[in-house]
Amino acid sequence: MLSEIRITGLGVIEDATLDLDPGFTAVTGETGAGKTMVVTGVNMLLGGRADSGLVRHGTRRARVEGRASALPKSILRQTEERGGELDDDELLIARELSSEGRSRAFLGGASVPVSVLGDVSGDLVAIHGQADQWRLLQPARQRETLDTFAGKKVLGPLDEYAAAYKRHRDVEAELTELTTRQRDRLAEADLLRFGLDEIAKLEPLPGEDTELAAEEDRLAYADGLRTAATTAAGALAAEDLEATRPGDVLGLLALAKQALDGEREHDQKLAELADRTSELGYLAADLAGELSSYAADVDTDPARLAVVSERRAVLTNLVRKYGGDEGTVDEVLDWGKRSAVRLADLDGSDERVELLNAELAELRARLADLGQQMRAARQEAGERLGVAVSKELTGLAMPHATLTVEVHETTPGPFGIDEVEFCFAANPGSPARPLQKAASGGELSRVMLALEVILSDTHKVPTLVFDEIDAGIGGRAAVEVGKRLARLAEKAQVIVVTHLPQVAAFADRHAVVLKSDDGSVTTSGLVALDDDARLKELSRMMAGLENSDAAQAHAEELLALAAERRRKPAKKKR
Repeated sequence: MLSEIRITGLGVIEDATLDLDPGFTAVTGETGAGKTMVVTGVNMLLGGRADSGLVRHGTRRARVEGRASALPKSILRQTEERGGELDDDELLIARELSSEGRSRAFLGGASVPVSVLGDVSGDLVAIHGQADQWRLLQPARQRETLDTFAGKKVLGPLDEYAAAYKRHRDVEAELTELTTRQRDRLAEADLLRFGLDEIAKLEPLPGEDTELAAEEDRLAYADGLRTAATTAAGALAAEDLEATRPGDVLGLLALAKQALDGEREHDQKLAELADRTSELGYLAADLAGELSSYAADVDTDPARLAVVSERRAVLTNLVRKYGGDEGTVDEVLDWGKRSAVRLADLDGSDERVELLNAELAELRARLADLGQQMRAARQEAGERLGVAVSKELTGLAMPHATLTVEVHETTPGPFGIDEVEFCFAANPGSPARPLQKAASGGELSRVMLALEVILSDTHKVPTLVFDEIDAGIGGRAAVEVGKRLARLAEKAQVIVVTHLPQVAAFADRHAVVLKSDDGSVTTSGLVALDDDARLKELSRMMAGLENSDAAQAHAEELLALAAERRRKPAKKKR
């Protein structure tokens, strides 16, 4: 329940606070005073769209704050999850709108996305205005209203139906994909099978192309490699190590070592250089031996070269087809693995089609069963709703009006197999026609109020805001609307923006939006009225004059009627 609304910098309202209590609060004021800004402010708290043009001229930003208490657990949980906190057991909800169009939202002091306000406030406040009346004419809204009234008998099966319907759509889409692309799938499978067979015949090994390239180089240049190794070995050492001569490296190193060894005992530094010369001799001897061994092992087999070249050519062709960007045998093998998996999927498509067809049959049967359950429940609830609304309309000065709810079977859709249509007849003997064709604006206002009163026991929202839903009515009908709003306020907090004194008289509290104009700037503020001020405001609303004796007498009569209505329930309880 809302305990306070504060609006600053919004439209003509510079700074206004509306304190709220349980029950029925009426908000009135002259045309252009800013009554609608109250509803606009509440809509901003609900996360609704906000136009930067609403920011008061000369002000950098507009801000709307709402304080709420006795909160549902769902709101408390979301507040905690978002890092917000309560303030003295009250939740502060705020929305700011800059003149540049930037919007910010706050929940319990924590900054949150604007969409969060919509998620949270939907369980706290519901706004009903003239736009909602016209939405009531839409078939989807009529179906939603009937389902809400029917309760679990429809909403339970509807949840199951919605899930089954979605799965039905998904299965149908997959089946369509599988059947319409069957020719493409067969062609793809043939190509994959051909490629896998080609790879299997050649049996390439990981890294084989790299190894063959190196071997082919060795075989093609075998003579040059042997000559190079033999020449290098000869330069390091004579083939006959016993005939080592000073012209080769080993001979020179031997002479150097002999010269150094003769004097090494006289200087430590020279001894170290002699040791290093000795190490070079050992290394040169090893290198000479390895070069000789390499030269002896070089293969000059032309037949092997032909085999290697032919294998490389075959693998190169394979890589060109399946090797990807890098063009290696390893990528060919990776392609083979992926293609084998894809081919298994394609080969299993026929089996998949059978499974999907079986599932589709089960889903159709399930949807038909749930659809019939909802149809029966909607027909039963439609009869009850029509009777209840017609009874309420009698109390709203439409004694002969009737509402009937037609439930027609139609093509299965996401909400069942029914099309719901509200039909209305204003007078006896008149045929019931679709609501959008038969009801005037005033009649539609009363139909909507009747529905809200009836649904208040089914769809519980702590706070209901009505924005001039009394448009197009007056006289006795307006009095009855005031009574019904007061009755609704026994179950929920009701805030009504109205221009009818007959409605405002039945409120528990009355606030007026006062407009002042200094010649250049217009401002508005909200003022709670005491009994005397309320009498003057009701007189003004009836006659346009605060001091009209006739209007004042009429206002007193209305207030007395409202007081009498409030006393009657108390007597019944005793």
